[in-house]
Amino acid sequence: MSSRTDPRVTRTTHALRQAVLGLASERPASRITVAELAERAGVTRATFYNRYGTPLDPLIEVLDADLETGHRLEDRRRAEGYRGPALLRLAVSEVADHVERFADVYRHALDDPADRGVYDALVRHFHRYAVAFLSRAADTDLPAVHREVTAQFLAHGFAGAIKAWLSDPDVTKEDLVDAAVACAPPWWVAVAERQE
Repeated sequence: MSSRTDPRVTRTTHALRQAVLGLASERPASRITVAELAERAGVTRATFYNRYGTPLDPLIEVLDADLETGHRLEDRRRAEGYRGPALLRLAVSEVADHVERFADVYRHALDDPADRGVYDALVRHFHRYAVAFLSRAADTDLPAVHREVTAQFLAHGFAGAIKAWLSDPDVTKEDLVDAAVACAPPWWVAVAERQE
């Protein structure tokens, strides 16, 4: 049995992701219908439902994949010798670059009270990242606090800072990066210094 993915499946998935990204750049994801998404992607509604439940699903895949690319870059930088404050600033800057790349999607999501899915996905992503970071910090000077609560605090705080940035045109990307780095707990940098 071959583990190769059928190229048609890859093309269809790519078409759906590009179509939902285009639509979500025009209006909130909560207002995108499966029919229009399928039409824009050039697939049937049945094909869409074979892969996804709602238009939000492929949109979150696109955003999450881009954030994961940033994490791989962070891992490469760590392997190259970046540590502590420099690595933290670069990692936060990469997330800010991601938000800038998809600014229309995030702004539409913030403007529509029915469209919490994008923001919630951002919180879930940061939560997974924080849990993974904390699990790698097992033999360090991490404070004796509940890790799940800590991960949720960090995830919601960072997502909230992004929301504040996007909601206020006077706040710059550099303001976001400076605030996030300043608010990072001192032990985060200490743990990052020791991680390989």
